[in-house]
Amino acid sequence: MDETTDQVVRSSLAFGNHNIYGLDNGRVVGYDNAHGYHHRHFKETVESINLISFEDIEAWFQRDWLALRDET
Repeated sequence: MDETTDQVVRSSLAFGNHNIYGLDNGRVVGYDNAHGYHHRHFKETVESINLISFEDIEAWFQRDWLALRDET
């Protein structure tokens, strides 16, 4: 986080498991801001997200991987 502006300048959270998803180095779900915008990876889809805070990203990431855990 850039403490002078309170903005997230770089982020990356990922959960990988080749048994669930074999492509993208096994990344099943992830959030990052590579390529100049914040986005969510879920298996083969990538969607733009509106970032509010890093705490939101953590909450969204936790929600996603807990849902995956409950599917198995």
